[in-house]
Amino acid sequence: QVQLVESGGGLVQPGGSLRLSCAGSGFTFSLYTMNWVRQAPGKGLEWVSTINRSFGTTYTDSVKGRFTASRDDDHNMLYLQMSSLKPEDTAVYYCVKGAWKTGNRGQGTLVTVSS
Repeated sequence: QVQLVESGGGLVQPGGSLRLSCAGSGFTFSLYTMNWVRQAPGKGLEWVSTINRSFGTTYTDSVKGRFTASRDDDHNMLYLQMSSLKPEDTAVYYCVKGAWKTGNRGQGTLVTVSS
């Protein structure tokens, strides 16, 4: 079955960096558009980034220039490099296979940006 496992979250100071990883299994990873979404405390799910099968990327405006999504199809891995982190980036981050609202997603990894 489809499995997605996120890792790499943690506590970071404002202005710091983190790299999130997502390991996919149970499906042909290279055939799918993958997304990163996040859920801040007390808020709904928010789309963050999409990376398609051709490695094209799009980002929500609030993270443009700070976040970079990438994928390694040889190893079924998805990444999100986050820099210049802000307190408002605090959230549980999920990787999503396919459509960001309805696709399979993992258990998430918590990113806390605080001094």
